[in-house]
Amino acid sequence: MRTINALLLLLIAGALISCDSALDENPSGRLSGDQFDTPNRVEGLVTAAYAALGNGHWDASTYTDPWPWGSVRSDNSYKGGGSVADQGVYNNYEQFSSIRTDLDKADQFWFKSYQGISRANLAIEKLGQISEEEFPMKTRRIAEARFIRGHFHFMLKIMFKHVPYVEANEEKALKNVSNREFTSQELWDKIASDFQFAANNLPPSQPEPGRVDQWAAKAYLAKTRLYQAYRQDDNNQVVEIQDDKLQEVVQLVDELEASGEFELFNDIRKNFLWEFDNTDGGETVFAVQRSRNDGTVRGRVNMENALNYPMNSGFGCCWFHIPSQNFVNSFQTNSEGLPKFDTFNQNSLTEPQDFQQNTVDPRLDHTVALEGHPFKYDNNHIYNPDVWARAPATYGTYTSMKGLQPVGSPAVQQVVFFYASSKNNDVIRYADVLLWKAEALIELGREGEALPIINRIRNRAANSKVKEANGENVSNYNIEPYRDGQNINWTQETAREALRYERRMELGMEGWRFFDLVRWGIAAETLDDYFETEKQRRSYLQDARFQEGRDEYLPIPQQQIDFSDGTYVQNPGWPGG
Repeated sequence: MRTINALLLLLIAGALISCDSALDENPSGRLSGDQFDTPNRVEGLVTAAYAALGNGHWDASTYTDPWPWGSVRSDNSYKGGGSVADQGVYNNYEQFSSIRTDLDKADQFWFKSYQGISRANLAIEKLGQISEEEFPMKTRRIAEARFIRGHFHFMLKIMFKHVPYVEANEEKALKNVSNREFTSQELWDKIASDFQFAANNLPPSQPEPGRVDQWAAKAYLAKTRLYQAYRQDDNNQVVEIQDDKLQEVVQLVDELEASGEFELFNDIRKNFLWEFDNTDGGETVFAVQRSRNDGTVRGRVNMENALNYPMNSGFGCCWFHIPSQNFVNSFQTNSEGLPKFDTFNQNSLTEPQDFQQNTVDPRLDHTVALEGHPFKYDNNHIYNPDVWARAPATYGTYTSMKGLQPVGSPAVQQVVFFYASSKNNDVIRYADVLLWKAEALIELGREGEALPIINRIRNRAANSKVKEANGENVSNYNIEPYRDGQNINWTQETAREALRYERRMELGMEGWRFFDLVRWGIAAETLDDYFETEKQRRSYLQDARFQEGRDEYLPIPQQQIDFSDGTYVQNPGWPGG
């Protein structure tokens, strides 16, 4: 996918206005499906389904930029903001021990996701009632709608594990579709079937920017099979890694590689700057198109990360999603340019001189704003935590950068008190896809084939040094590829450790870390270790505690259980579960 015109997304978005619940059988304030019986109107329904992808907001519908759920709940970041009470529900999720089943953020995520599914299903239903003769694009548009439906179900699955799978032409009232109708593995198969249909019926490229294509579908199918490969028991423990699913991941990524459609940017920064959006032959596999100055009131800017800009005069609000000290420390490298796998957290990098006296992976300066370093590669704006950080006594002095744009960027727009940008947000980028393949190969016992893939990512990182105005590196960089028998003994065990570390370095602060930990079955051990040390650095984490067998997934929102009249079954470990 290359990314859909944001203005087109607005053509019919208002036609599907929500009611009291996304699962209401007959929502009020919504146009009847009978009003969409012509090709143009059915086309509009597909556009409305695309619009749902861009309607996310930091209020909890962060289903394309999931920083509150995948970063804040991991060892990568703190909630941030002005205090622990600022957007305090996210603090509950960060600390785990204070999560309740009735917290509103998870309920909103559920609600908004099923709104998106409802739009996709209405489009699928009405497309099914029109002939190919009337609308030659019928099958392609059904495939697009099924891709969108697959995305929302995927996000719900990794958040809650057991969710209702809702299809078009559902005869029962939606609130009566059980969230245990399918086993966990069967639910993965249902989600995969949407991406498989899309892969089978979409072209390799689309004439309009932004419509999903065959490669986006195959990539999302590979991601689904990778998650499914790690079969869990009822207590969320990984009990089997399924070779057939891993082999499918390898095959699908092989097809993406052979297509010639994608390539790693020569510098990682291009993934995170607005001016490199929609680059042919670039790294975007699936992204949500953003825009501003498009004739609408505020454009289609990314409100999902609008809380995260720092407090300097160029932005002004609100400094959420703050890199943890553990995360910053993890970028340290040893004398051979490899990660300090087991010892990185024994000393902390906190002062400006620490980043010169110790060697680090260059991706640190693409991900974290550090005192005295240029913010987003702009040597005219040097990061000063005394001005830019909002609550350093609570959350430290760093700021996340990947989802933000530079001060003064044409992509940035103020929306009331907040700032947002028209930078497309990548949901799947090519480096992520390549690392899925490496992971699958390692678990298949083919770690030798994974070595050049991981080194390909590391070599790009080595070529992505950030410079001061005088041309000097802003940090003391030292990163090298893995060389079997020289700087590492490349076994399945060491390859697995290297792969997991590489994902943290490459994809840190992009919202997927927690979901990786759960997939691998190491969330409890990782977060127990993280909290043990991090609560000594950040006093607000004193009560943080991860409960194994429960906290891998959020509880089914009590509001939704009540609405379903008890049809939904609560997850294990939670009251009523």
